[in-house]
Amino acid sequence: MTTTTETRSRAGIWVWRIAFVAAVALQLYGVYAPREAGPNLGIPQIDKVAHAFLFGAVAFTGLKAGLPARWLLGALAANAVVSELVQHWFLPQRDGDPFDTLADLAGVALGAWLATVDWLRAPRRTS
Repeated sequence: MTTTTETRSRAGIWVWRIAFVAAVALQLYGVYAPREAGPNLGIPQIDKVAHAFLFGAVAFTGLKAGLPARWLLGALAANAVVSELVQHWFLPQRDGDPFDTLADLAGVALGAWLATVDWLRAPRRTS
């Protein structure tokens, strides 16, 4: 019984690791693509939701994969600022927006909170 539980746990970690890599790839494409990624939906400020989702997904999956929160969340906060500076200074078809940075940081906080709430609800082994 314990072996089955441990196998599931190891498999779960690998699933979260793969999800984390996919989330990072999607985030990096979204913030560093030469042109604005995604279709124009015509909904005002919808890009802020996309920013929050991209950063929140990386925070959530990274914490679920077992990455140290201090490093992960610090790197994400730094990337929130740096990505907008890169867009402003080095990507001529994009513009840096401080409100995008705020949406990124809100996504990081939301992803971390959801991972923490999920962690608190997870059943614990009593051995």
